[in-house]
Amino acid sequence: MKLYFFECGILKSQKQYFTAGRGLLEPFDVPVPFFLIEHPQGYVLYDTGNALEVAIDKVKHWGDVIAAYDPVMTEDQWVVNQIKRVGVKPEDIKYVVLSHLHLDHAGGVGHFPNAKYVVQRDELYYAYVPDFFMKGAYIRADFDKNVDWFILEGWRDNKFDLFGDGKIIIYFTPGHTPGHQSLLVNLEKSGPMMLTGDACYTTENIDEDVLPGLGWSPSLCIQTIQTFRFLRDQRGVQIVTGHDPVAWQQYKKAPAYYD
Repeated sequence: MKLYFFECGILKSQKQYFTAGRGLLEPFDVPVPFFLIEHPQGYVLYDTGNALEVAIDKVKHWGDVIAAYDPVMTEDQWVVNQIKRVGVKPEDIKYVVLSHLHLDHAGGVGHFPNAKYVVQRDELYYAYVPDFFMKGAYIRADFDKNVDWFILEGWRDNKFDLFGDGKIIIYFTPGHTPGHQSLLVNLEKSGPMMLTGDACYTTENIDEDVLPGLGWSPSLCIQTIQTFRFLRDQRGVQIVTGHDPVAWQQYKKAPAYYD
């Protein structure tokens, strides 16, 4: 297998949105990652970054949310254009695993015509009827598409083995949203890597018991982060945080890859 790291631009933000109680009004520019996995049975995307519309007219597409999370992105950084640079066409994608349906993760839904879109049922429901404090993070135009949804059922489907070979495992990791899911990729040479999505924004969240600044359930955020800590400390899993600008610099970016 090969695992590629991509960046779909950045969000110009403030630190308190990622580390609750820390960095009040401190400028904090974070990466918007997405990942491509080349598996012997097909290509898998984990998240899809921002929508193409963000590069064209971010105010029109995202509205007031840009006051807190201001996207900086070019059309070249859109997911479809980026994967083409490593020789992958949209129709080559077999699965799109969505950590959740927030605006900086689900922007590519609908652009991979042969893919099954793997999402938690609780997440899909909540995206349509979110609580008021999460409403701005869901852009219905991004995910309200006629696609082939592949629905997982929370704890019942926890540790879902995507290809049945132990290589790509979907963990149910609620907290940030009701139906968040993370991806464990078991690489032959590089070892196991957990792509956390927004379940763990920064290394401070996992190392110092600092809550993420945005979460549907703080208690479930903590439980999920404790799971990551156990996997890291007891099982040797490398934890790839979701929006840590410092940690992000250490990783190889496409066209380089991990195998």
